[in-house]
Amino acid sequence: MKLLLDATRCQGYGLCQEQAPELVDIDEWGYAKVLALTVPAGAEDTARACAESCPNAALRVER
Repeated sequence: MKLLLDATRCQGYGLCQEQAPELVDIDEWGYAKVLALTVPAGAEDTARACAESCPNAALRVER
């Protein structure tokens, strides 16, 4: 499973990082950056919640 970010859609709300700080960090300008493209085993539900929390659909989970 992969957590993918469309950086052009990110508006810097930070909701994704609140949901999954182990998967997403916030850069110096306040925008999301994915820490690991491949979601670690056991973090699948967290990755889905993270993607669903984005109001701009900048994140998506892909198999």
